Amino acid sequence: MKKKDKVINPIDMLFDENNMENIVLYNDKDEPVEFEQVELVSLDNKFYAILQPVNEIDGVFDDEAFAFEIVRDKEKGDSLVLVEDDALIDKIFDEYKKMYKANIS
Repeated sequence: MKKKDKVINPIDMLFDENNMENIVLYNDKDEPVEFEQVELVSLDNKFYAILQPVNEIDGVFDDEAFAFEIVRDKEKGDSLVLVEDDALIDKIFDEYKKMYKANIS
């Protein structure tokens, strides 16, 4: 998925602690897909956004979420890159679980 040029940069929205609005990204067919912000995860000096689709997506379970790497590049622009490496996805979600447990303790 790629981000679509909008008035408010979705990545800036993710880093705004006061922002609880959903993030809209655009799929390969240039169709908007709305995501709920779950968490930002810092891992190995990179940031990842865990986002859950608001509406049904074919082949995706209701409780499923996606991990996106946040790439900030002044020259090329900011982007969210879907993480597809299973081992990295596991590490991101393991870190999220640690963060979640620490916050409820």
